[in-house]
Amino acid sequence: MDVYVIGMAAHDSADRVMDKRLEEMVFDTARAALDDAGVARDELDHVTMAACDELDGRSISSMLLAAPAGAYLKDEMKCTDSGLTGFCLAAMRAGSGVFHLGLISSWNKSSVAPVEDVMRMRCDPFFTRPIGLNMSIADGLFAQGVSDAYGISEDDVNIAVLEGYRRAHRNPRGMQRPVPPAYEIAGSPHLAAPLRKGHQAPITDGAVSMVLASGEWVVEHPQCQPLARVAGIGWRNERYSLNRERLTSLEGFRNSFDDALNMAGLLDASELDVLELDSQTGYHELAFKAALGDYIPESVSPSGGTFAQNPYFCMGMTNAAEAILQVNGLAGAVQVQGARMAAAHGSHGFANQGNVAVVFEGA
Repeated sequence: MDVYVIGMAAHDSADRVMDKRLEEMVFDTARAALDDAGVARDELDHVTMAACDELDGRSISSMLLAAPAGAYLKDEMKCTDSGLTGFCLAAMRAGSGVFHLGLISSWNKSSVAPVEDVMRMRCDPFFTRPIGLNMSIADGLFAQGVSDAYGISEDDVNIAVLEGYRRAHRNPRGMQRPVPPAYEIAGSPHLAAPLRKGHQAPITDGAVSMVLASGEWVVEHPQCQPLARVAGIGWRNERYSLNRERLTSLEGFRNSFDDALNMAGLLDASELDVLELDSQTGYHELAFKAALGDYIPESVSPSGGTFAQNPYFCMGMTNAAEAILQVNGLAGAVQVQGARMAAAHGSHGFANQGNVAVVFEGA
């Protein structure tokens, strides 16, 4: 793709952002991304928002948040699947030849509307809602399925979670939580067997904004120094059903990456220097790695991924920001030396029903 990220910003991670309204979080992050790109809001020709009304805790939240997101009197679109899905929409608009300079903003103040309460209402009202299905139960079914399909033991998951916290503790942009002792993870209560509370990544508040420009715009503005080229994008949505085939095939995950890698001109994921996964539990990380088979990049989620920070709806955008920092050599204590190609993954829906992949190349 002839599309570039020329500026970005992420709000400071926090379990709960207590000193700002959601509108202020969004405004501050969008403003910082524009400043990072060195462009004024007046120069934008489109704005894309990626957010969820239910998780924002209000109906048609864009009526209040469009202006803070930079969309006042601008061509505006909203994506409600996930933050990284919104990024793909913004990238396609910048690559369309119709638009040339845009802003994508995504956010999630999870402390306002708890994710599990929202997910229960996402259930089918006649069959799955009455039995109490929620995100944890769906992830428990996923954990059961992939444990059998890929030979993942609970000890493997405990180790994966421990390693995730260790990487996350080094990440200056994350929560830098203390690394829990192994016995605490292994002894945490079951939520939906075999999934334990300690296997889940804690959910946080957060926001991410990025400025995207077409190749034509970059050529016409030689003073601009792009952070990364969007080399490839891909997304797939799987069936709503939570049967064994859907849970264990990871077809959507594989195909979204195949599409992104093919667009980027890469043979497989092993050609990536870094891969940032949206792994909401330790089972997810191990299953995603198993799905990649022998083609796992040398460095997977060096940032600590969701265990560093986990603004659920925009976690894919957080992964994108980490991937862009990697290809610029700016990831600090979690930098992978010589990284030039990095991919970000985002997921959404029950048991990662939807998957999105974006490949970034150092500009």
